[in-house]
Amino acid sequence: MGILRNNQTLSASYGFDDVYSHSLNLHNEKSDMESASSLSVLEVSAIFLSITALLAYVNHRFIGLPTTIGVMVISIVISIVAILLGVLGFDQLINYEVSFLDQLDFTEILLDGMLSMLLFAGALHVNVKDLRRYKLPIGILAFIGTLLSTAMIAAALYYLLPVLDLKLPFIWCLLFGALISPTDPIAVMGILESAGAPKSIETVIAGESLFNDGIGVVVFVLLLGILTSGDIPTAEYILHTLSVEAGGGILFGLTLGAILNFLLKSIDSYQEEVLLTLAGVIGGYTLASHWHLSGPLAMVMVGLMVGNHGRTWAMSDTTRHYVDLFWELVDEILNAALFVLIGLEIVMITYSGNLSLAAGLTICVALAARLTVVGLTTTTFKKQLNLPNGAWKVLTWGGLRGGISVALVLQLPAGTERDILLTLTYAVVVFSILVQGLSIGKVAKTLPINKDN
Repeated sequence: MGILRNNQTLSASYGFDDVYSHSLNLHNEKSDMESASSLSVLEVSAIFLSITALLAYVNHRFIGLPTTIGVMVISIVISIVAILLGVLGFDQLINYEVSFLDQLDFTEILLDGMLSMLLFAGALHVNVKDLRRYKLPIGILAFIGTLLSTAMIAAALYYLLPVLDLKLPFIWCLLFGALISPTDPIAVMGILESAGAPKSIETVIAGESLFNDGIGVVVFVLLLGILTSGDIPTAEYILHTLSVEAGGGILFGLTLGAILNFLLKSIDSYQEEVLLTLAGVIGGYTLASHWHLSGPLAMVMVGLMVGNHGRTWAMSDTTRHYVDLFWELVDEILNAALFVLIGLEIVMITYSGNLSLAAGLTICVALAARLTVVGLTTTTFKKQLNLPNGAWKVLTWGGLRGGISVALVLQLPAGTERDILLTLTYAVVVFSILVQGLSIGKVAKTLPINKDN
């Protein structure tokens, strides 16, 4: 994570003459609003939270979609309207939106702000017994699947994009594969539950997504180091980095979780215990990042430790109620804010005819890679997995991409390659959330109902 931040200032210039960005031009031009004094952190936070709350209200009152999907749809509509008005000459709205987003660092907000709490909250209610029961598919999909998906997507784009006059160096294709492979269950888990999907499917999707974020980030950091330094690391260095960042993150998370459980056990006061969990998550993630360990994997382990041992061994019923309620609210609020931000950031991406075709092609490539990984796993280990027939359909279609992909692509060095990958990333993320997220319930209902699963 530290390597990511150290590369924020890197830049490079490359030329693709046919790429045109309306929003990028708006971003570079100084408008009256942009020349005004910048907003304070408090003002930016107040505006953003107010927008999130208003969009959540509108969705709940008039639309009725799942909160994360609903607020994203509305924010995308707002962004599209702003772009269209800008094209027609009424650019006040898009100028204001670009000026406002200029003061929000998406990567810092997610990687250094939201991610630790989102991963902890997600792991808090995952049953370790269920994870152990389905550890084989979770492990294969999260570790081997992420690496295989990265290689497949990179190879496909490297050979297919030149057809559209958008040739990218292979290292950039690998970087895209690494950042787009991690899955995000946030928008889909509630839909699966309401659709009556087998518990085994929910466990595999949730478990995979908790671990593949950390794997994806570690691989991305390694590849970004190759891009910026120009040196190809040895296999020994790669294994050492993976063991230190991933293994060290897991070990640190287990240690921090044990300490946190001990502290929770020693008192019985829900105010202080809720505060301890919050401090453990934010402080632990910061410390892991400072030591160049995998913060995401560390927070997953802390969440599993507190959720499975701390809630039963170290908390009273009252404390457990307040801890669960607090982290449920944190999870809902942060996810709503994250998806609003994803929708608003649409105005910052590059547009062109060939790039639009490339975006559609990339969506197909990402789905094909996901289908291949899931298909190989469910077919090869069919007897050992004990999943219901047709599980591959839900696991494939439920492999949504989310904010982590957007945050990572924004870490790439400035240049046309980055602009292209940003557009491709948004295409995959928006398609997966809106199309896959809204239809996964129907896919889940096609599975046979088995109480044992």
